[in-house]
Amino acid sequence: MSTIDAAIHILLVGEIREVRKLRGLLDCDGSRQYHVSIASTVQSAHERLVRDDVDVLLVALRGKQPRSMDFLQIALSAAPFKPVVMLLESEDDALATELLQQGVQDFVSKTDQTHCQLSRILRYSIERHRLQKTLQRLSLIDDLTGLHNRRGFFALAEQHLRLIVRKGAAVLVCMDVDNLKRINDTFGHSEGNRALILTASTLRSCFRQSDILARVGGDEFCVLMTDAVPGTSREIRSRLLKRMNLTNGVEHWGFRLSLSVGSVDVPAVKTPPLEELLAIADELMYQHKRSNRSIAPSRIPQTSAV
Repeated sequence: MSTIDAAIHILLVGEIREVRKLRGLLDCDGSRQYHVSIASTVQSAHERLVRDDVDVLLVALRGKQPRSMDFLQIALSAAPFKPVVMLLESEDDALATELLQQGVQDFVSKTDQTHCQLSRILRYSIERHRLQKTLQRLSLIDDLTGLHNRRGFFALAEQHLRLIVRKGAAVLVCMDVDNLKRINDTFGHSEGNRALILTASTLRSCFRQSDILARVGGDEFCVLMTDAVPGTSREIRSRLLKRMNLTNGVEHWGFRLSLSVGSVDVPAVKTPPLEELLAIADELMYQHKRSNRSIAPSRIPQTSAV
């Protein structure tokens, strides 16, 4: 729903005297356009953000005083998820530029504020933030398959790798579509695209929604399986083979799909960087391609193929 007509949930963050003035300014026309809450401490602001019932943060910043900067850090930490609008004591181009570079959507000075101006800034900030998040989300998705692209995979996988110390081990799987060039050369690129789309569909059916699945290159796919258990890699290979056989049983195309697969167990202790894990899984995948045999998952730091 557009913010043009919808009521806006605002969290006013900062010194209590300042936010009371702002609340009065927002409510002055009696239109009930805004649902306003006040957070006068860093802790209360954090609690409201965790509840996720806020559309925009409006932060009253008193220069660069330590307490004001504490509030600012809380606001900026929420910037990827909530638009932040700053209220400045006065026009300060240097400070305003710094805030915008850090992720603040807009700002307004105390010397130049009206109900209409503040209303416009809040609504436009929310709409810009939504547009930016939409564009960012689109930049993380592969157009052809609808899976995450390489950028999206790295962004999500690196987050999850930081959590496996608490959530248990994971498995990283790299897959390569066999003979895609031959499919393109023989049947045309439209059929090559069909092969990639069918592969993506097959992979979706084999992995959980919580796993991070991506097309990371022309014919390369990766998945980070979270909360994996011993034997997961062998089970996944068996499941992939069955699903590929089902896909190949539908005779609407002249090619047969097959995958080369490499997997690596991700240890919960001293987890290697994602690039290193990918290099190991990638090498195992190419060993599989060269030998045309199934391979067992490796364990850091050793790698193995059987």
